[in-house]
Amino acid sequence: MQFFLDTADIGEIERGLELGMVDGVTTNPSLIAKQGKPYLPTVKEIAELVPGPVSGEVLATDYQGMLDQAHRLAELADNVVIKVPLIPEGLRVAAQLDAEDIDTNVTLCFSANQALLAAKAGATYISPFVGRLDDIGHDGMALIEEIIEIYDNYDYATDVLVASVRSTAHVLQSATLGADVATIPFGVLEKLYRHSLTDIGLDKFLSDWAKTGKSFDD
Repeated sequence: MQFFLDTADIGEIERGLELGMVDGVTTNPSLIAKQGKPYLPTVKEIAELVPGPVSGEVLATDYQGMLDQAHRLAELADNVVIKVPLIPEGLRVAAQLDAEDIDTNVTLCFSANQALLAAKAGATYISPFVGRLDDIGHDGMALIEEIIEIYDNYDYATDVLVASVRSTAHVLQSATLGADVATIPFGVLEKLYRHSLTDIGLDKFLSDWAKTGKSFDD
């Protein structure tokens, strides 16, 4: 399973890469706006820093506008993946970009039917938003299960990228179900490492060794 960081914070990306667990990055206009940075230069900066896929999102909502912006994003770096919204025009753009061998990430998916359409359009990734579904009383992970089953039934090549991840439980369930990618905030990535028994065990090992009065080389 791949881990993407969902951020536009360069410091978080650099730390994630140092940890060796980050395979790519997803970003969007909201995340970049929070950094107070210009849009295209920030996507380019992230793409130059990250060796894996970097999703940059179009801002237009009409077909030609999205297609023009998609081409401008694709010119930034070879690893830029074009993020388009799951609307009819967005699916048209995804199909056109697929014909041009440009990778796409169809975002804002909230139903299995939508995911089916994205796969038929040739999307490289589908991004179901599990946290936002949970927020309105739906079961976000049940949607992931449905999408994986549908894609397996027909051998669709579209990767399931679990988005709007809010907790380590979302990551665990995604991995258990066989999702291809989870895109996660840096804070959730850090929590994946933590367990109270790990901390207790490490403290015990170090305490026991300190009592010997010996060094590492003794």
